[in-house]
Amino acid sequence: MFKKLALTTALLASLGTAHAYQAEIGGTIALVDPDNGDTSTGFAIDGTYYFNPVQVKNSPLNEAAFLNRASNINAAISYIDYDWFEETTFGVGVEYFVPNSDFYISGMIGQNQEKETGFEDFDTTVYAAELGYLPVPGLLVAVGLLGYDNDAGDDVDPTLRAKYVSQVGAYDMNFEGGASFGDLDAYNLGADLYLDKTFSIGLGFSDSDLENSDVFTIRAKKFFNQQVSLEGSIDFADAGNVFGVRGAYRF
Repeated sequence: MFKKLALTTALLASLGTAHAYQAEIGGTIALVDPDNGDTSTGFAIDGTYYFNPVQVKNSPLNEAAFLNRASNINAAISYIDYDWFEETTFGVGVEYFVPNSDFYISGMIGQNQEKETGFEDFDTTVYAAELGYLPVPGLLVAVGLLGYDNDAGDDVDPTLRAKYVSQVGAYDMNFEGGASFGDLDAYNLGADLYLDKTFSIGLGFSDSDLENSDVFTIRAKKFFNQQVSLEGSIDFADAGNVFGVRGAYRF
């Protein structure tokens, strides 16, 4: 009888700590501090809806959707007011993990709108598509195409991307990197160390063939519970620095 009671208590406890979510919405405030010019501010709103509830298990909360292979649709919009022009960016995307397989498909389309006083608006449409494979749990390798189209021209470049979440010693870690190849080559690298399942610190770096385009990033993210998170980042670039804070809620 006591064994049955203990087993029932343990089961109820595990059920009580389990949690699932199906959507996340976030808001970001950014401060741009250029080397030449006045400080500018901007904001962004993003949202993700998962086709099935994401189960939070014994993994970092920030990586639950990826490790669950959770297919989703997502959207984001951002706005920033510089001294000399305004910039609005919005886009929608989809990630699809093919059921009962290790294949992954993603797509995105968006637009960047620049408005400068005294000049005609300049709009650029961007789009991307990927086909990926997960050879082992926690590892995604994807190849794809990244393109743009505006009044000045258009181009499509091949891309390569990888993401790997694994335990290293006593800690969980996330490693990610990507590159595009074409008339303008670009790449990015990043890593996050999870001090526990709720808190991470990370570094990132990106660069391209453009002169003075390298950016070094320091970032951190904390979940106060399984629904509410807060993250911050600082981008250090030759042209200036960008400070960002994002809060998000899962439900």
